[in-house]
Amino acid sequence: MNHERKPTSALRIDGKRLAARLKELAAIGAIDGGGCCRLALTDDDRRGRDLVVGWMKQLGLEVSIDPIGNVFGLRAGSDPNAAPVMTGSHIDTVRTGGKYDGNLGVLGGLEMIATLNDAGLATRHPLVLAFFTDEEGARFAPDMLGSLVHVGGLPLADALATVSIDGKVLGEELARIGYAGAAPLGEPAAHAYVELHIEQGPVLDIEGVTIGAVADLQGISWQEIEIVGQSNHAGTTPMRLRHDAGYCAGAIAHFLRELAREMKDNQVCTVGKIDLFPNLINVIAARATLTADLRNTDETLLLEAEARLAAFLLQLGAEEGVTIRTRSLARFEPVTFDAGIVATIEGVATRLGYSQRRMTSGAGHDAQMLARVCPSAMIFVPSVKGISHNPAEHTAHADLEAGANVLLHTMIELASRE
Repeated sequence: MNHERKPTSALRIDGKRLAARLKELAAIGAIDGGGCCRLALTDDDRRGRDLVVGWMKQLGLEVSIDPIGNVFGLRAGSDPNAAPVMTGSHIDTVRTGGKYDGNLGVLGGLEMIATLNDAGLATRHPLVLAFFTDEEGARFAPDMLGSLVHVGGLPLADALATVSIDGKVLGEELARIGYAGAAPLGEPAAHAYVELHIEQGPVLDIEGVTIGAVADLQGISWQEIEIVGQSNHAGTTPMRLRHDAGYCAGAIAHFLRELAREMKDNQVCTVGKIDLFPNLINVIAARATLTADLRNTDETLLLEAEARLAAFLLQLGAEEGVTIRTRSLARFEPVTFDAGIVATIEGVATRLGYSQRRMTSGAGHDAQMLARVCPSAMIFVPSVKGISHNPAEHTAHADLEAGANVLLHTMIELASRE
């Protein structure tokens, strides 16, 4: 490579190029309202993958794909024995997603590589840009599935046998779209990992801060709760004689809201899905299935919330004469990110003239899986009004550019160290 024409400290990404790539990727699976639907391993996901892989190859990256469909693009470093510094995220979306969730981390990483190429700048450590399969978990549970397999937290065979919400087998869908790769699992093994992401919450936007240096991430407990009661006539059955699964579902939702209020700011609880059977206006529900999403930054408190929910379910079942069963869908402990990388992000943001603050992530990210195997951290940029997983998801172009610049200089710094 040629020597850079200007000092490394003066390097900045091309904001227009980043915006153009975000727009082009968002056109694949576009939905009304300006959002995206690219569920994992669908035809639209394949088209998105093909587009990003094509860009990787145009930038000279050596592309490899592992058996769960994770994609890695390697840029060589000056030290052939140095482990790579990795960045990335995901390009799959929820059914009613936006343009930036996941995509910014991948395309911001792509823009970082392009900027280094334009400057002719070599780094001591190789650089890797990755995008991981099924981060959202919207089609195949659990979320962060590809990165979980990458770090050895889920056996490949189990992941490939996962059945989607539309009845498809993950391994078969992966092969169908042409992304069942042969690269060894767990490789390339990263020296460090940094993920750029929109906040998906309101803190940075409300406070007028440009960069979040993410120090930790909430633990997540997902459960499916099934309630079996008894169907009966809605008009002729006295209230005291009912075994109403629909009422019980509502009681659980109410309990979780009150639990979160009592346990204060670190605890959040959500019932995001309820299905009733037979789902008729004049029939007492015989069966209800709902989901419970519990999150906390403190593992002890998360365990307490889970225990209190379990005790409430036992009490509710006895009082209402219903059978209640639970099934764990996902369980991840809270993550504390690498203090050194968090400090590096803060220092870079300050040097570049951006306001910044330390913060917690309330959402799950591939970074929490990579943190199991290497020093990791995240960079957040504001989400307008805190809206995400919604076609109205928006981040100002200046903030997108700022986040990519912080990623660029954080990666340069990490990849230049001994």
